[in-house]
Amino acid sequence: MVSVWKLFASFAVAGFAAPSCRPPATLTLPKVGGGTELPPPPPTLTLKKIALGHGIQNYTCESTTGEAKATGALAVLYDVTSLHPSATGRNTLSPIVWNKLPSTLLWTNPLPLNPLPTVHFGADPANPFPEPSSLRLHSLPEIKFLGHHFFDAQSTPTFDLKIANLKASVAKTGAVDAPRNADKGILGTGAVSWLELGDNGKGLSQGVSKVYRVITAGGVAQKCEVAGAGAQSVPYTTYYWFYG
Repeated sequence: MVSVWKLFASFAVAGFAAPSCRPPATLTLPKVGGGTELPPPPPTLTLKKIALGHGIQNYTCESTTGEAKATGALAVLYDVTSLHPSATGRNTLSPIVWNKLPSTLLWTNPLPLNPLPTVHFGADPANPFPEPSSLRLHSLPEIKFLGHHFFDAQSTPTFDLKIANLKASVAKTGAVDAPRNADKGILGTGAVSWLELGDNGKGLSQGVSKVYRVITAGGVAQKCEVAGAGAQSVPYTTYYWFYG
């Protein structure tokens, strides 16, 4: 952890201005850097928000084949649009600090979820989210709460950006493996894939038609060793880019 603290001491910006209302058009999605990449958003779409997500990927073990079945995710989302290195204003981060931010959050802050005592790292399914609050992380300014990510009653991936009056009800339309040097997470299981998510056509989205999950840390399931072993939850962090 010493190296992470040094990064923030060396590269965090001293002065910070109020976040701008609209992200500049120059912000571009990061790339894995080798082989297949996620397709870029259509030029007709505009970047609405960039969120830093902190939460859990949920799985269940139904057999002893070693593969856990994904059952959803829960995460609290924080607005980091104005911190992007290419954003306007005095509160931007250096590229190094920006790229390390998900990993730093994963290792230094507790999960922002109401715990489920019967599952390690689990969240109470009836009431997973505590009262909204800003994120405080080392020397950075207060990072405002933006919303929640969850799977609804029909197991549909959903993003509710309450503060921005945006919502996305989506389905996976693309995926690429995280880079080899991505943070494998607290359990050492690996970083979940980068994703392209598109509106699912159910008419539930509001102002968002495409979401990207990039720069992931942690979240890959542990191997299933006993059939019917039940639920497991794995902490993860990532950036979500919202377009509409």
